[in-house]
Amino acid sequence: MKGHVAIVTGASRGMGKEIVRQLAEQGVKLSILGSSEQIHKTKQELVNQGIEDILSFKADVAKENEVEHVVEATKNAYGKVDILVNNAGVGLFKQVENVTLEEWRKTFDINVQGVFLCTKAVLPAMKKQQFGTIITISSDVARYTIPSGSLYTATKYAVQGFMGSVSQEVRKHGIRVGTVNPGMVDTFFAESKQGDPSKEDWLKVQDVARAVLYMASAPKHMMIDELHLHPLTQDYPQS
Repeated sequence: MKGHVAIVTGASRGMGKEIVRQLAEQGVKLSILGSSEQIHKTKQELVNQGIEDILSFKADVAKENEVEHVVEATKNAYGKVDILVNNAGVGLFKQVENVTLEEWRKTFDINVQGVFLCTKAVLPAMKKQQFGTIITISSDVARYTIPSGSLYTATKYAVQGFMGSVSQEVRKHGIRVGTVNPGMVDTFFAESKQGDPSKEDWLKVQDVARAVLYMASAPKHMMIDELHLHPLTQDYPQS
């Protein structure tokens, strides 16, 4: 993948940061997005580790003008966009009667609208070059439901349906679309602490990043629709 150009959302920490690191190790040029100034500190950390060809943007994936700016700036800097990793997301788990409308809208704005806007923004460039890979970090709960997960699960079902339809639309242009659906991952998800001893047996961010790398580096004629990842200790419905 040396010389490819990737945009990675939600890249300030956790899975996104590790995805960026592993892509950079393969010689991929990068644009990274985050919702706070932390994204620029993350870029500097990666530069200090010897990673070159990396741009950072504080941007809200739910705002069309900000997403379009990132895509245009990436094309101006690197000339193309080969890979999009939709990683930005939030998790909120409450009994449905305790979920506020504001929480509902915010979660859908980031988890669903953000995926829509970023995907839409890169498609013209990918169609023009007749090649591209769009990978969305979804969740294992895009296939089943959990108590107190009505909001989060609804967003992941929406993402799964959206990406499936997009895949059918764009494959004729040489564009591959797929989702990585992890189970329990030791990260900062839902305001938890990465590295907490209670999550010792969970998936690591490196595991998810390797799955993204595997999907992105597949031969051009090969499309991987979905990858499901679970820790051995996780009990989950199988259907």
